[in-house]
This record gives sequence, C-alpha cells and structure tokens, in this order.
Amino acid sequence: MSGKLFVIGFGPGSFEHITKRAREALQESDVIIGYSTYVDLIRGLLTNQEIVSTGMTEEVTRAREAVRQAEEEGKKVAVISSGDSGVYGMAGLVYEVLVEKGWTEATGVPIEIVPGISAINSCGAILGAPIMHDACTISLSDHLTPWELIAKRIDAAGMADFVIALYNPRSGRRTRQIVEAQRILLQYRSPDTPVGIVKSAYRERETVVVTTLAQMLEHDIGMLTTVIIGNSSTFVYDGKMITPRGYQRKYTLSADEQPLKPHQRLRVENEPWSLEASGESVNASAAKPAEPASERPVLAGEAAKPTAPEAAFSGTATSTAVLEAPPVEQKLETAKPEAERPPFEWAMQALNAIHAAKGIETTPATASNVRPASAFQPEMIFEFAVSPGVANKKITPQQMMAIAEVAGEKGEIEYTPHHQMILRVPTADPDSITGRLRELGLILSPIGDVLQVKACDFCDGEKKDSIPYAEELHRRLGGKEMPKELKIGFNGCGMACYGAVQEDIGIVFRKGKFDLFLGAKTVGRNAHSGIPVAEGIDKEDIVPIVERIVNRFKKEAFPNERFHKFFQRVGELEGYAWYEPAKAEIENAACGD
Repeated sequence: MSGKLFVIGFGPGSFEHITKRAREALQESDVIIGYSTYVDLIRGLLTNQEIVSTGMTEEVTRAREAVRQAEEEGKKVAVISSGDSGVYGMAGLVYEVLVEKGWTEATGVPIEIVPGISAINSCGAILGAPIMHDACTISLSDHLTPWELIAKRIDAAGMADFVIALYNPRSGRRTRQIVEAQRILLQYRSPDTPVGIVKSAYRERETVVVTTLAQMLEHDIGMLTTVIIGNSSTFVYDGKMITPRGYQRKYTLSADEQPLKPHQRLRVENEPWSLEASGESVNASAAKPAEPASERPVLAGEAAKPTAPEAAFSGTATSTAVLEAPPVEQKLETAKPEAERPPFEWAMQALNAIHAAKGIETTPATASNVRPASAFQPEMIFEFAVSPGVANKKITPQQMMAIAEVAGEKGEIEYTPHHQMILRVPTADPDSITGRLRELGLILSPIGDVLQVKACDFCDGEKKDSIPYAEELHRRLGGKEMPKELKIGFNGCGMACYGAVQEDIGIVFRKGKFDLFLGAKTVGRNAHSGIPVAEGIDKEDIVPIVERIVNRFKKEAFPNERFHKFFQRVGELEGYAWYEPAKAEIENAACGD
C-alpha cells in the first residue's frame, strides 16, 4: 500500500466553510491526526478513519507520527489544522520532519497541502472589511518563537501602520503578551483605533466585539480568539470595521455647496481617524472635565453617533473611546503643566490606571522605550479641469506657465478631447492654486460625473450672437453633479463643425434660433448622433428648456445611467419624444474582430 500525507486546513470550523477538496481528502485518508479540539470540530465528516488526537503544544509529536505512518506503514494520513494549514498550522512542521529524514518530492512519500480559510479572512468577513489594505498576522504565542522577536514584529507593524491580526493572543498561562502588544501599539496609534475581537468564528459559541485599542483588554480574549487591529484610516460604521483601500484621498471642485470644502477636509479636526488627530483628540479629552451623563463612552459593539463634522464629511459613525485625565488625587505620576504633557503620556497614564485597577502588571513607559506616534500623512490629491473659457480655446503662454508651475514635479497634466486639461496636484492648500489660476482668467471645473458645456470657438469669436447663451448654460449648469457624466454640445452655426450633435444634448444656433438634439450615443461601434427633436427654438427659451431636461435627468436617472439610455427609458423629455434612430449596417471586420 502506497502512503500519502495530507495537511488539511479546514477553515474556521463550520462545515459550510470547509472546501470540497478538504472534504475529499478527509474521506481518502486512513488516519486523522490532530489537536483534540480540532478533531471534535470535524468528527461529523469522518466515517471509519483511525483517529490520533493529542493536546495543545504537541505539534511536533503529531508531525512525526504522521510521517511515520505514511512512510513506514503506507497509510494515507491527514494532519488537520484549523484555518489554513500554512498559516501557523501544521504544514511547515510536517515539511521540517520530512527534510530531517532526507525526503525529496521525487523519491519520498507524496504530500498534498490542502488550503483553508485562515482566521484573518474569516474573522475579517464577520467584522466587515477591515483587511482592505496592507495587513500582517502576528502570533503572540512564544511556545516556538522568543517573545523578544515577537515584540519587535509588533513594533515594526505598528510603525508601518499595518492592519494587524493577532493570533493566539492569550492562554491560561500566557497573559502578559496581549498587554505588551497593546502597550507597544499605543506608541504609534490612537487609543481610538478600532479593534475587532472574534471568538470561535462561525461556530456555535461565536462572539464578536468591536471596541478600541484602549479598551480591548476589557473583553474576553483567549486561545480561540482572533484580534484584528485597524490602521490609521480604519473606521467603524453601524458596528462594522471598514478600512479604505488606499490612503490617497482625491477631491475635486464642485459647483454644489459641500458640507466641508476640500481644504477643510485636510484639517486635523475634520479627520478624527488620522494619526495626527489622535494626539489632539486624546489631549483634548484629557483636558476636559468629566463628561456629562448624556455623553457616555460608546459601548463595545455599539455604533457611535457621529459628531457634526464627522457626519458632514463621511456620513459614518465612528466608535470613540474617551480617555479622561485622572483626578489629581490619584497622583499616578509627577504632575506636569497641562500644556507640556504630550498626548501619548496622557494615553499611557490613563491606560496604566485601568490596568492597575484590574491588577495587571505593565512595563512602565520611560524616555528610552517611548517613541513618538508615527507622522504618517495620507497624500491628498486635488484634481480638477481647467480651460481658457467657454468659447475661447486659446491658452496664453502666461496661463500655460502658471498651470505647469502649479502642477510642479509631482503633479499631472492630462490632455483630454473635451476642451479641458485635467490637473492632479498633491497639495494641502487648494485655495492658493484655484485663486492663482482664476486670476489669470482660466475656468476651473470639477471632474467625474458632472455636467460640462462643450462649445465651439464660434469661428474664433466672429459668430458671437449665441455666445451669451453658451456662457449662461455653463454658469447655471456647468460642474453640477449628475448620475452619470453629461455633456452639452453647443455650436454657433449650422455647420456644427465642433460636433455638438454627437454629445448627450446638442444645441445648434441657426438662422437666429436654436435646434435641439437629444440622446446621442457617444461611444461604441454603433454610436449615433442625437435625435433631432426640435427646430427653431426661440433664444429666450433654449436655456430654460435645457435646464429642465438636465434637472429631470439628475432627479430620475439611475446611478451610472447614460443620458441616451435614460431618454429611451422615460420616452419623453419636455414634450420631445424618443424614437429609434436610424441604424447603420456594420459589417464584420476582415480580421474577425
């Protein structure tokens, strides 16, 4: 009989989350070897296999026994791990035993590693979406790894602003490691940093707590627990931990009034989740008197009500733990003038008070082991469109030089076919940029799903009769947010040489009046011009008619619905009916594409 080794990760423990291949490998096996608790979790999937179960810390023994039975007795042996066998599981130990025995893949017993869902993924799914950016896993068990090395890794992960998943955080005998991990991370992160604590994920006794870095030790943490600590941008909304995919925040101009203007969004007080804000928030909390009864700290798992600035900016509720300054009579440390006390010192003093009340011993923070909080600053990109005017298409050398200087070495200038250039500039002071460019007569507009008026040059200004109407449309509608980008083409004569009829809404000035085209399909091999819905619209009527059409599109269109599809769906706009445009016969290309 030919032996074989399976090293199987069976995921969090529920049958629904065990892969098909893991089930098959269990059935193919003659012997199941594993930690007794893990064997109990999968016992319902076993038939008549021999079971070898051992206690905690006997991983090496299990690996040696599995190799022995596969090599010497020719059995198919499954070594099981919860989660993924290659993440703090048995896969590495089995390979180490094989290497000691001179095993090679060509001549030795076959081995198959069957992957499973690791705790960082299963617990992350329960908590929301905390693992959306760079993350790491750290086991706090010093059974096989010296604590000094583990502490260095926690320190490095905290400094680098990783989302951190702590495995094996605490056991009956090993209680100080999670306390030390918290102390190290508080050197780099705000006490308000969201923390998720998941015990027995997807099992009968599953418990989930969303709390903060400062309050995490107030909750039950054991060997069946995974602790996920957010980074500087992680926030809590409706009880879920969410980490944005990137630090770089882009913002643009808007013709509509915004709750917070772009430059205000960069201020510390309006970004309470940032590392810079953490110091000020702790200091402010420490300095204020005891909070009123109506302003209690947020309980674990409870969504906090956002403050006005937070709600205005993001519409999200962020759980917040308030650290109060200890009363004077506690005399935890030699008092310093309030202005001289750094935020980290306030946080550590409050944390030590909590630990002292619970009888938890901690290593005092001293000048030699305290490091300043990370000065990590998310990069802010200000992006907007710039053009010389509605009718004017000429940029002066002075304007071009100013655009280049504003962009600088790190910015971008993108040429577009829409009579605009798009600028993307790293800056914390957009007002200085917009002020300078507007002083030179340039028009600045937001980008994205907004309305743009694309006018011709009116034969270099010679056919100027309709220019005021194009400028009025831009003044009323330009830059307004839409369900999908919307372009109004405007031509100053019947030649329509700038292609107004190829835009979502086309306006052509002819014989002192306006012709109107709606619903052009602007892209694709079956693109077509707009439907000619009206001729001879009076000058005083064209702007109000178009404005009503645009407002209806903004109000009734589905998100991401293009204007030509919207027109077809509603069938009528301002009394102008949609009808099927003439379709050109398109033959297949010779190449077959």
